[in-house]
Amino acid sequence: MNKRKFIAGLGGAAAWPLAAHAQQGDRVRRIGLLMPLDENDPLGKPYRSAFTQALADLGWADGSNMRMDVRWAGDDINRIRASAQELVGLRPDIILTTLSAATYAVQRRTRTIPIVFVGLFDPVSSGLVPKLNQPGGNITGFAFYEPSLGGKWLELLSEITPGLKRVAIMFNPDLGPLSVFMPSFETAARSLKIVSIPAPVRSDVQIETAIIALGREPGGGLVVMASQHRASIISAAARNNVPAVYGLSYFAREGGLLSYGPDPVDPFRRAASYVDRILRGEKPGDLPVQFPTKVEMVVNLKTAKALGLAVPPSIWVRADEVIE
Repeated sequence: MNKRKFIAGLGGAAAWPLAAHAQQGDRVRRIGLLMPLDENDPLGKPYRSAFTQALADLGWADGSNMRMDVRWAGDDINRIRASAQELVGLRPDIILTTLSAATYAVQRRTRTIPIVFVGLFDPVSSGLVPKLNQPGGNITGFAFYEPSLGGKWLELLSEITPGLKRVAIMFNPDLGPLSVFMPSFETAARSLKIVSIPAPVRSDVQIETAIIALGREPGGGLVVMASQHRASIISAAARNNVPAVYGLSYFAREGGLLSYGPDPVDPFRRAASYVDRILRGEKPGDLPVQFPTKVEMVVNLKTAKALGLAVPPSIWVRADEVIE
């Protein structure tokens, strides 16, 4: 499992020696956490648990020397902005954000409270930080994808789907920019002689419409950037016989055909080290933005059979997990 390494973080997250930990004193530190997920989404618990456990390993215990204020905002941009305003109003010592929309919303409301982000696509071109190695200001964190993955997703989809003619790349424009992936995606599409189709979606209705259009004729495929509406996307792809590749493994585990991307939980563990260092006096602007250190490929054999696809040896040999 997770056997390949992937783009070591720029500058690396230097280990924080236990011997160097200063006494925390009696003041309870306040940590804000803004999650663009619904509170009952099963993904939220492992994300929060990984972050909380990693903080505990570094000496921060919720209810003892720190307090965590969590806001679950779903994927509604207005809820995200309102939750960001509420968290900033609490004046926490630091705020952890997830995905671009939440990070933008918090940064627009404070340039003084430190922010550590998880899951951004392109923090430089989006204007959040000027440089990766020294982001400056009050913000740093852990980007989620490396730009070349756009082409990699399309290449993998073409390997497992003979006769691919056109592929839509599905994303929610409110939750993050797509531009970082398009150059490699379009380069791969030209090389493979596949028509590339941007597919911005914000709702189940738009998802259904886009996938029905792909399934009307043979040769349609889908690359999924959206992290919400998982059940709707997976179901629509199955009903319309559209093979899809996803950037996060939980899609394949929930019934999607193939996933290739970083472990979605690991950045939350790693983010705890930056939160710890900032609470102990380091400046967020001096801590380099980091990228994933590993990726994983998950193949759902049951879904492949339902789509009439034979998983080629080139996929089998590289898969970290095969779901039967």
